[in-house]
Amino acid sequence: MATTLYGLKNCDTCKKATKWLDRFGVAHEFIDYRDNRQAPETLKEWADKAGGWDALINKSSTTWRQLPENRKSPGSDAEWKLLLKEYPQLVRRPVVVGDVAGFSQGFSDNGFKKLFGAGA
Repeated sequence: MATTLYGLKNCDTCKKATKWLDRFGVAHEFIDYRDNRQAPETLKEWADKAGGWDALINKSSTTWRQLPENRKSPGSDAEWKLLLKEYPQLVRRPVVVGDVAGFSQGFSDNGFKKLFGAGA
């Protein structure tokens, strides 16, 4: 499988992304990262590709807003990994990883068209 979509099965944006991939015939696998927690090394790799931990996290989410203030400013990679182990839903979704796609976060029709060269 060349493309893997990581997200949450009940996330509307993840559902839209999955439907888009199906519509354009892009073979993919969906992994719910709440049910299948990603290894700390994978989370660090995603953070590096996203442009840092802050870029990987959805800070407008209800989960983020409800965190105690002392949890909102991890001071090390280890603290970020621990936070995401406890709250995987903080990762901005979907995360797309694949041979063609490389790495991307989020979903938009035009963004996926550019990413996968479909529907142009």
